[in-house]
Amino acid sequence: MNIILASASPRRRELLEQIGLPFSVRPSAGEPEAAGLAPEAAVCSVALAKAENVAADASPEDLILAADTLVYLDGDPLGKPTGRDEAAAMLRRLSGREHEVYTGVALMGGGRKLVRCEKTVVRFRPLTEDMIRRYVDTGEPMDKAGAYGIQGIGCLLVESIHGDYNNVVGLPLGLLNSMLESFGVHIL
Repeated sequence: MNIILASASPRRRELLEQIGLPFSVRPSAGEPEAAGLAPEAAVCSVALAKAENVAADASPEDLILAADTLVYLDGDPLGKPTGRDEAAAMLRRLSGREHEVYTGVALMGGGRKLVRCEKTVVRFRPLTEDMIRRYVDTGEPMDKAGAYGIQGIGCLLVESIHGDYNNVVGLPLGLLNSMLESFGVHIL
């Protein structure tokens, strides 16, 4: 069985390499949207759409893995910032507060579909305007949901985390492992 990661995310690739899972990469074309849905439903819907997109051109023996991660604050999704000003505005909103990170994970193969969601709560330290400016100057926030990367220098913004750290990076490995096992793929 060939596992195909339907994502161009370097963080997801690194996480899969970390656990020794053999896979190939075939990013999904386009970015599906799920506006108006609850957080769990939104990330699961997008993850499934990505998996279906790649599965359309895959072999029936392939196992397609797709994921979607979003940051939510006060029920509002915080996607990837479009520029420096938006990144700074997101970080101001997150400063000193808790927010939720949701990742929807979809597996498709052998005529089966399995979609699950993981939620992690992250609390930011209070941030000064100077800290926000310096962090935005690193460029790290620009391609990350919520305008921060917990696996990089953005870890300095985080006061606490309740849940799966890897979920905040972009792929909840514990959840993925149990999903893979239901498809007969055993990492351990």
